Amino acid sequence: MNNFSLRLKYNKVASAIALVTLGAIAPSSYAFTEDNQETEVIEVRGIRGALASAANIKRESSGVVDAITAEDIGKFPDTNLAESLQRITGVSIDRANNEGNQVSVRGFGPTFNLVTLNNRQMPTSSTLLSNGINRSFNFREIAAESVSGVEVYKTGKAHVASGGIGATINVQTAKPFNYDGFKAVASVKGVVDTSVDKGDSVTPEMSGMISNTFMDSKFGVLLALSHAERDSHKERVGSQGWIPERGSNVNKSGIDSSLNPNGTHWAPLTMDADNHDYERERQNGQIVLQYAPTDTLTATVDYTMSRFKEIDNMTRTSFCLDGDTGGDADANGTVTNPFRNDDELNFWAFHFLNETENDSIGLNLEWIASDSLSFNFDYHDSTSHAQPDGQNSEFIINLKNPRVNDTNNDGIPDRGGVDVGYTTSPDGRPSVFFDAADLPGQDPFAKENIEFDLFQNRGLEIENNIKQFQLQGEWVNNGDGALAKISFGVMNTDYQIDTKMRRTIAFVPVDISTLDLQFRSSEGFGSQIGGNQNLFPLLADFNALEALDLVKEQGHFFELDPVFNSVQEETFSAFVAFDFIGDFNDIPYTLNVGVRWEDTDVKAVSLQREITALNYVNTVGRFSEVFTPDVNSVSLEGGYTRLLPNVDFSLELTDEIMARFSYSSTLSRPDISSLFPSTTIDARPTGPYNASVGNPNLKPLDSQNIDLSLEWYYDEGSYISAGYFIKYVENFIGVTTREGTMPDVNGNPLTDPSINPRPGCPDEVVGGNPACFSTQDDPAINFQIATPGNLDDAQIDGWELNLQHMFGESGFGVVANYTAVDGDVVYDVYDVNNTFALTGLSDSANLIGFYEKNGLQIRLAYNWRDDFLLALYQPQRGEPTFVEEYGQWDINASYEVSEAVSVFVEGINITEEVTRQHGRFKDQLLSYDQYGARYNVGVTVKF
Repeated sequence: MNNFSLRLKYNKVASAIALVTLGAIAPSSYAFTEDNQETEVIEVRGIRGALASAANIKRESSGVVDAITAEDIGKFPDTNLAESLQRITGVSIDRANNEGNQVSVRGFGPTFNLVTLNNRQMPTSSTLLSNGINRSFNFREIAAESVSGVEVYKTGKAHVASGGIGATINVQTAKPFNYDGFKAVASVKGVVDTSVDKGDSVTPEMSGMISNTFMDSKFGVLLALSHAERDSHKERVGSQGWIPERGSNVNKSGIDSSLNPNGTHWAPLTMDADNHDYERERQNGQIVLQYAPTDTLTATVDYTMSRFKEIDNMTRTSFCLDGDTGGDADANGTVTNPFRNDDELNFWAFHFLNETENDSIGLNLEWIASDSLSFNFDYHDSTSHAQPDGQNSEFIINLKNPRVNDTNNDGIPDRGGVDVGYTTSPDGRPSVFFDAADLPGQDPFAKENIEFDLFQNRGLEIENNIKQFQLQGEWVNNGDGALAKISFGVMNTDYQIDTKMRRTIAFVPVDISTLDLQFRSSEGFGSQIGGNQNLFPLLADFNALEALDLVKEQGHFFELDPVFNSVQEETFSAFVAFDFIGDFNDIPYTLNVGVRWEDTDVKAVSLQREITALNYVNTVGRFSEVFTPDVNSVSLEGGYTRLLPNVDFSLELTDEIMARFSYSSTLSRPDISSLFPSTTIDARPTGPYNASVGNPNLKPLDSQNIDLSLEWYYDEGSYISAGYFIKYVENFIGVTTREGTMPDVNGNPLTDPSINPRPGCPDEVVGGNPACFSTQDDPAINFQIATPGNLDDAQIDGWELNLQHMFGESGFGVVANYTAVDGDVVYDVYDVNNTFALTGLSDSANLIGFYEKNGLQIRLAYNWRDDFLLALYQPQRGEPTFVEEYGQWDINASYEVSEAVSVFVEGINITEEVTRQHGRFKDQLLSYDQYGARYNVGVTVKF
């Protein structure tokens, strides 16, 4: 280590010691025992017991904390952690393949929340390019059976690691010292998915946990394992994006200038009908060893792993409205009946492979130094690796109708083939209509009228490693006085993420005569969506990997070199906190005051080949880049320091009524992909010309938070609460766009080879035709260059209302909650220059009814989420994506055959609801997704 690094470390430690010392002057808080107490899992039994336990955690915690606890050993309320979390007031979820995926809290999307496992920050990785590179944890990768509880910290705490301005979500797993002696549980279930088209409609899930203590309970071992398989199917109708000013034959007379003063119109990029067939496997395992050689020292070593693999074989029948699209624009500017004459159909096949390996090993030491002083040391080394074998994750093949002969004798082949149009019914359902084809037999679906177009081979390999240590101490006042305890600690987090991105696209001549290409009727396709009778009459069905094998066998396959990006963040932090307990005018109160200091250093590195020219491949696809043989390294650095105070004040107005006030300062760090200094180019003949550059010097989002709540605990497990929150957020990250040229390797502006094409160009020859490469004699391209930056401040506020009621000893109970969120960060659909809005902002509600008596448990749950902005940018263009309001009914029931054996059935999305996404306006359909219902039937045995 060099002298500078040693001085930097010394200064950070010295600052931390000074901060702890100064804590004697400045009040602060940290409720170590209260917030870190172990839950005796074996004592919690059934729905009522779990709800009562969660209510007690909420009541006894400082600040605003909600919780979920397991209903029994190995029994969590839902089959998926995210599905359980959405039952908490203020928590809503995103779904992937009809399964809880990521969570939003109080309107803040997944990237604004921090997820920890046993108070340790966990790494995450994802391989699909469409997911981007962020810090969002994927709950699909953790089996719910191994979880003993989840805490959701909605207010900042001095001892809690920073990173979540929505919330910090701590997932807790069991340890052998939680139990008294030998405990074991095993569960086997069959997953019945009603959507399955290809694959098994019934797949297995198995889980088990065994725990025991030895040597007079001084040594303990716990082992938990699970294995889950699931096959499923999804049908989708939609478009790849809505493009402003697309098409020159659009009738704009219907546009209302008071809504749309610029007269902008939007037309769809494509019209698609997709079939997805999924195969998923997940394994989870955990082993925990605990040793207490004395009554004052406990050592815990644990290893946690997960293996997640999902394959999505997808086919798409599609029509691209490129060129001179026509149609009529409505009052907003949406072309509701776009058409394109004499074009081709596209028949796509995709093979998506998403494979992730997560491993975490940790050591924890608890030492009770005296009756009043205790210490806790925790260290973990955790890694998440997407595509660990280096295999690409996305393989894409496109087939098409051929371009017909030159009928105008102008030297330009006509793209004739199919006349296709699109209409949107009043309820937003799509319809596609065909005119006669100019192809032989007027049949665009005949194999002799189909040829190979292109292949793509792309994806991300990501390795995210976190090394983190925490040293915390607590002094408890065993005498008199209002000061109950002082807590303090330091933490160091080394966050490293390395990415490798491949993106190869090539138009190649491949003989597909031996390809198993089938077409099936679209009758019944999208039956729950509606309007399916007016879709494509036939839908393509073939395998992307089989087609890719033909590309390889015929010598046309190649891969471009990957682009390497990495980010290293090192954060050193220290906290000190005080806990006060007393009476104010005979009213009991607790006061927690704390402060957390953090210093973060950021270094981002990109390795990529520089661009020498752009290659004019064809008239509709993007230019391909021509690169230098040598790799260039770009490195940039940044950093920031923050002081994060918090105050929690609670009044016990009566034995049943609690009032709370909380103030905290929290932060959320930028998405990883926005930090890369690398440059990307996306340019097409005649435009658009887009480029993007990262910004490693981005600052975190800073939030000042105020919470007020009133809670009435009127019976065991029953309470009513109302809370108001407001957040003042600074440094929201948006995208700044400027016009300018992009340099080639020699510093000269990149130019457009399609404006004055040379003879023989465009050319789709493998490896590129040098005659079609751009030169300095071509006109310079004026790019729209996007760069992320800290642009905006915002205010978000809302209400949380919650009711939990047990109807005496009848066995019946109900849970109802509602969250209303508002703010000045709503996307203005009429502003075509929008660069910023808060994703995930939406109201949500839950209604749960249950019955539990004489060994029988039944729970019926409805979850609703209002429409929300999912993303500022559609995958293909800079337009927003909205998810429409969605409600889902779930049910589960179990019966205890004996004290050791119970049987259960679970139903997910039992009314088979569909999800819908749209663009700037509701009639700009992006996706209608149909999944179907899923049921689990199984048995649990306890020993």
